[in-house]
Amino acid sequence: MTSESLSARRDGGDGHQPITAAAVAAEIGGRLIGDPDVLVRGVAPLDRAEPYELSFLAHARYVPWFERTRAGVVLVSAALADSVGAPGARIVVDRPMDALVSLLPRFHRGEPRAVGVHPTAIVAASARLGERVTVDAYAVIHDDVTIGDDCWIGAHAVIGAGCSLGRSVRVQSAAVLYPFVDVGDRVLLHSGARVGREGFGFLPTKSGPQRIPHVGRCVLEQDVEVGANSCIDRGSIDDTIIGAGTKIDNLVHIAHNVRIGRMCFIIAQVGIAGSARIEDGVQIGGQAGIGGHLTIGSRASIGGQAGVFGDVPSGETWSGYPARPHKDALRGQAALFRLARLIRPLEKLLARGDES
Repeated sequence: MTSESLSARRDGGDGHQPITAAAVAAEIGGRLIGDPDVLVRGVAPLDRAEPYELSFLAHARYVPWFERTRAGVVLVSAALADSVGAPGARIVVDRPMDALVSLLPRFHRGEPRAVGVHPTAIVAASARLGERVTVDAYAVIHDDVTIGDDCWIGAHAVIGAGCSLGRSVRVQSAAVLYPFVDVGDRVLLHSGARVGREGFGFLPTKSGPQRIPHVGRCVLEQDVEVGANSCIDRGSIDDTIIGAGTKIDNLVHIAHNVRIGRMCFIIAQVGIAGSARIEDGVQIGGQAGIGGHLTIGSRASIGGQAGVFGDVPSGETWSGYPARPHKDALRGQAALFRLARLIRPLEKLLARGDES
């Protein structure tokens, strides 16, 4: 991309209509201070914003950035409304970040899409495609697949035999649905996601490990999101189910027979072992490990890098390795740090004894 085209895109040359400060204030119900005619064409952080961009100030730690910002319009909280700064206009709102999120669709650049099947895609004759479906280059759709209206299958994606996709499903490039996966409406699979593979199940025999056939399903309910290069195994004799609205980050592994409830958030590099039960509204921090056949109660929170070896009650926050209630984990860590200070005098005493 040339420097001229990059400049044009940053300066609003992307098809979006600029919006005045007065219009922004009216849309989010904020109180305008300053020039109502300032035009904004995009959004940026305070320290990098240009005069044609919108930014926000929600915390006192960023007041020094506000003092030096070049942003044309800044959304500010009432507590910081009188901060010293030189934006062309400031708009006072209760929750600046929430207000900014509500405005982001105005500035979002949508990815180009052409409805129809690309000539290089391979679509089985028995596959059933709904209305306004897009199948990009080199995608493969196997036998007896059902794809609902408004779905978008990305380049090099593979949809296995017997899969069923609801409406407005997006399968990004190089994602794979193994055979017989059920996908609800508005599910988003990012690039490289692998959903529905047979789990890591083997039966020890005298002649060596024998793979256990997995006859269960893998079900993604509506509004689920699966991050890039995440893997979800199909069930062995039960189903693997991801509940409606659950969001899964990149590089997550979910093993066979796991059941995850509604509206859970699972951050990058989490591993969940087979037959675990994650109830509604659970949040799991990055790199945490959940043991098999455990239950994480509804609305519980698991800290990053926690190792969970037992059931976690509903509504509690656990952390550490092995995981325990968060306050207990902090006390244990503090005691460990104090131990070093206690040992030093003993070491000196022993050293004096050796010298004598």
